[in-house]
Amino acid sequence: MSIKGTIRKRKGLPLLLHATGWLILFILPQFLIAGGLFKDSRTTTVILFNTFVFFVLFYVNYLWLVPRLADKGRWFSFIILAASLIVIMGLASGEFYERLFTPPPEVIERMREEEQRTPHSDDRGRRRGEGMALYNFFITSFLVSGFAVGLRYAESALRKEEEIKELEREKLNSELALLKNQVSPHFFFNTLNNIYSLIEINQKDAQEAVLSLSKMMRYMLYESEQGNTKLSHEIEFMKGYIDLMKLRMSDRVRLTVSWPSEYDDLDLPPLLFIPFIENAFKHGVSYQSNSFIEISLSQEKDLIFFVARNSVSAANTGGPQTVSGIGLENVRKRLALLYPGRHELKIDEQESVFSVKLTIKTQPPGG
Repeated sequence: MSIKGTIRKRKGLPLLLHATGWLILFILPQFLIAGGLFKDSRTTTVILFNTFVFFVLFYVNYLWLVPRLADKGRWFSFIILAASLIVIMGLASGEFYERLFTPPPEVIERMREEEQRTPHSDDRGRRRGEGMALYNFFITSFLVSGFAVGLRYAESALRKEEEIKELEREKLNSELALLKNQVSPHFFFNTLNNIYSLIEINQKDAQEAVLSLSKMMRYMLYESEQGNTKLSHEIEFMKGYIDLMKLRMSDRVRLTVSWPSEYDDLDLPPLLFIPFIENAFKHGVSYQSNSFIEISLSQEKDLIFFVARNSVSAANTGGPQTVSGIGLENVRKRLALLYPGRHELKIDEQESVFSVKLTIKTQPPGG
């Protein structure tokens, strides 16, 4: 999903979540305090009226004041307008409350009789009750406004975090595509050089090499472009590459290859091991002296173990193999992007032997 798609998904209020919040946090407790759900129509109407007042306070803050003022750092204006809104809503709701919820005539008559019997104490009790109701209103209003600010900021933080993750995913995909496109030309450049050399030596072997290369190109152009591939497919690709390289090898080169007889066909990125194999043939084959190449791959549950060892001939000791060409450097970057914290790459370069040991944990922790 793109960043715009993510933003569109998060736009608008999650209605069900908000409705559930109002029911659990505000409406239900009031009914319970009143002595039961829908005890009488007047109690129900009063509770719904109170809820509507705080509903307006919440969403004016949530939808207008916070995004237009608080989010832009205009806190002084926000506090003034939020406080003014509370006062206006308090006065308006009080006025409407007296008109909408006038006590029944018998209650009014009883209140007058009580006032006549104890005028002073009843007046003090009424003022004390009105003061407590006003106090409760302002406290609840400030809590509702504060909750609107907190919820808006929490959602904004989650949205920004999702945007950052989406950007990181897009950056990762772009870098992986670039790195894989660098591997392909490098591989074909070396392979075509081998075929060119075979044409003059053995045309039949050159034809077989072209056929093998066409199969490998089909794998790289079609299957590997789909994203991850299967371990079995990658093994077949490596076998084809090694068979192609063997066409030019002399009897002086001892080649040892080991593949797992049984394994779980795990998903993994394509062309991950080829740079190591290519490097081994490039630096390990000598036409003047005996040399060797050893390649092995094994798998245990979600762990893959790959080893490539080769001799270092005198003709190839001009520089460190770890920085020759772009193949090994690319695989370092790919591993860091694809398996951060889930791989171990050990490269040991000695005077006569060069070895690579790679361990990959294909499943993330808890996966």
